Amino acid sequence: MKMISIKKSDWAGAMEKVQKSYRLAGPVKEKKGHTFRELKDGETPDLEYSETRMSVKEVVLPQSEVMFSYSLDENKEGHHILEEVPFDETPRAAVGIRPYDAKAVEILKKNFMTEDYKDPYFERRYENLTLVGMAENNPSPVNFSTSCGTGPFDESCLDIILADAGDSYIGKALTEKGEKFAAAAGFAEGDSGVEAKLAELKEQAEGKIKSKVSFDKIEKMTILDLYEAPFWEEAAFACINCGTCTYACPTCWCFDIQDEVKGKDGVRMRNWDTCMSEVYSVHTTGHDPRHEAWQRTRNRFMHKLKYYLDKYEDGIMCVGCGRCVSQCPVNIDIRKVCQQMNDYEPSK
Repeated sequence: MKMISIKKSDWAGAMEKVQKSYRLAGPVKEKKGHTFRELKDGETPDLEYSETRMSVKEVVLPQSEVMFSYSLDENKEGHHILEEVPFDETPRAAVGIRPYDAKAVEILKKNFMTEDYKDPYFERRYENLTLVGMAENNPSPVNFSTSCGTGPFDESCLDIILADAGDSYIGKALTEKGEKFAAAAGFAEGDSGVEAKLAELKEQAEGKIKSKVSFDKIEKMTILDLYEAPFWEEAAFACINCGTCTYACPTCWCFDIQDEVKGKDGVRMRNWDTCMSEVYSVHTTGHDPRHEAWQRTRNRFMHKLKYYLDKYEDGIMCVGCGRCVSQCPVNIDIRKVCQQMNDYEPSK
């Protein structure tokens, strides 16, 4: 672990320097606020942001990703044979990621990089990625990350953590990946007061989080206890099944694979999907086990707060970022649903 520091006035120059050896993704200000996306040459990650509408998930699990290409033209050699699309091996870095979003990437790994199965598309993106975190001095009112085993200064899933210290960013290079990135960017070595200052900022930031959730009782209930609970239709009454919560969520991992053909040229691509969609769970027979809208809402919350909890025994499938709370057009709040589930007492 190495203490680091960089003046804000030198930030743009450091990012220009590091782009010679890394492809960068980071927060960028757009018309409707900040978004987290891959940066173009000359763009600089804006660390002065409060929140991004989308998370870093796009970096390891793109919203749309072409996996194979093929030709249906029988006059071409290799027609009707899938050819894998080349992968750019240039090292990549997600700069300015919130610490709890880095925790979300670790949650995604539980699905895409298991002992028995490794998704090669996710794995190569993850292994090629350096996570440069930006701690959050002023968490939003809907942030409840400290209830989810992470927080605004959580270092556990990062390669570098940075924090705003006035006229400079201070932090730590936590891993070998982090030290390589810091060297490529030309970050200066931090003085002896950096660690104490980070601890002070962490305590202040965590103290500002007033929103909490509990799931200790959920863990002890059976799946059927909660699945058959009487409150689901009421909890989902306002839901319009738009899917905003699933697309904004940094831990949702559902996807679909489709073939798209234009003329005689085709691609096979993976796209984000949402369990809130009316057609998501429809079987080829036409049967839909979640035909009613409220059933799809129940499935989302049961997956986040119960199925994942039971399967992995490592907390809930949520990092408390609050995006689904702030972006839901009908004000459905996962914190309230979690509390309702946790307070529920099944009949004996």
